[in-house]
Amino acid sequence: MTMSAAPARSDPRTRRNVAVLVACQAILGAQMPMLFVVGGLVGNSLTPNPCLATLPISMIVFGSMTTAPWISPLMQKRGRRTGFIIGALGGALGAAVAGFGLYIGSFLLLLLGSYISGIYMSAQGFYRFAAADGASDRFRAKAISYVMAGGLLSAIIGPQLNKIMFDFSVIPFLGSYVAIVVLNLCGLFLFFLLDLPNAAAMAAARTGEAVRSKMELLKTPRIGVAVICGMVSYALMNLVMTSTPLAVMGCGFSADNANDIVSAHVLAMFIPSFFTGHLINRFGVEKIVAAGLVILGLAGVVALTGVTLENFFIALILLGLGWNFGFIGATTMLASSHTTAERGVVQGLNDSIVFGCVTMASLASGGLMNCSGGSPVEGWTAVNLAMVPFLTLAGGALIWLALRPKTAAV
Repeated sequence: MTMSAAPARSDPRTRRNVAVLVACQAILGAQMPMLFVVGGLVGNSLTPNPCLATLPISMIVFGSMTTAPWISPLMQKRGRRTGFIIGALGGALGAAVAGFGLYIGSFLLLLLGSYISGIYMSAQGFYRFAAADGASDRFRAKAISYVMAGGLLSAIIGPQLNKIMFDFSVIPFLGSYVAIVVLNLCGLFLFFLLDLPNAAAMAAARTGEAVRSKMELLKTPRIGVAVICGMVSYALMNLVMTSTPLAVMGCGFSADNANDIVSAHVLAMFIPSFFTGHLINRFGVEKIVAAGLVILGLAGVVALTGVTLENFFIALILLGLGWNFGFIGATTMLASSHTTAERGVVQGLNDSIVFGCVTMASLASGGLMNCSGGSPVEGWTAVNLAMVPFLTLAGGALIWLALRPKTAAV
C-alpha cells in the first residue's frame, strides 16, 4: 500500500515550504552539533563515573524517542507548525536547565535539561516529513533531500559558534548553552512563514480511509525494511560520533580539533543532500540505501586503521556520507509506503523506534569508549567494531526485500 500521489501543481507551495524548512534546519539545527560536542565533554567533567560521560547525549536522544509517539499525532491533529513551535520551546528550556545544571555543578540537572532538549530533536526530525507533505511523487525525494541539506549551514554555524562561546564564560561550555537558548527563541518565528496543508482539511479528506494497526504496518515488508535501515544508519552514526570528541581528546588532540572533526562530519552529513534526491530518482532508493550502508562500513575500517587526525577526519566524513544516503533513502522509502491517514502513526512509530535505538547506541558509546580496555585507542576500536552486526542486519534486510517477488505486496 502506498501513499496516494500528489499532483505536480502542489509543488510550488512545497518549494516555498522547503525553503523555510532549510532555514529552520540551518538556524535551529545548529544546536544539535553544539549539544553533541559539549554534552559528552560536560558530562565527563561532572560525572564521577567516566562510563556515564555520554549519558547527557543519550538523554537528548531518549527525550526524542519518548516525544515522537505524542508529537506526531499532535501534528496530525493540530498541524506541523504547532509541533515545531513546541520543539523550539523545548530546545530553549532544555538548554536553560542544562546550563543551570552546569553552573551549579549538578549532573542530574544536566541530564534533565538534556532530556527536555530531546523535544526539539524529535520535532526537527519531522522537518523532512513536512517537506514531503503535498509533494508530487517526482519531487518528494528531492524535497526531503533539500530540507536535509539545510544541515549544511548548521554544520558550519554550530561548531564555530561553540568555539566562540567557549570563551564567553568563566565556566567552560556554559556560553554554548546560552547561545542555544537564543537560537531557539529567535528561530521559532520562522515557522510562521510556512504555508502548510490545513490540518482540519486533511482530516476531512481522510474520512473513510482505513488505517492499519502498528503491528500490521511493521509487518509490511517495505515499511519494516525502511525502519530497520533508518534505525541502523542513524544509530551507528550516533554511536561513533558521540564518542569522537572523547576519542580525539583522549588521543592527545584539542577541543578545537574535536570541533573541527565534528564540523567536517556534519558537513558530510548534509552536503550530499543537494544531489541525494536526484540519485534516488535515477538509481532507485534501495541502491542508495545500500550504498549508504557500505560507506558506513568503510568509515569503521578507516577508524580502525589508526588514530591520527587524518584518520579521524576521513572516518567521520565517511560516517556522515553513509548516514546521508542510508537515512534519506530510508525516509523516502517510508514516505511512499503508507497512506495519508496512516502518516501520523507510521512517522511517530518510525521515529520512536529509530531514536530508541539511537538512545541505546549513545549509551553504549560512552561505555565502549571509556570502559573497554585500558586506553582511548582500545575504546575507540571497540566502538567501531560494534558496527559490524548492525550493518549485517540492515544489509540482510535490504537484500531480502530486493529478492522478494515483484508482485508481492510491499
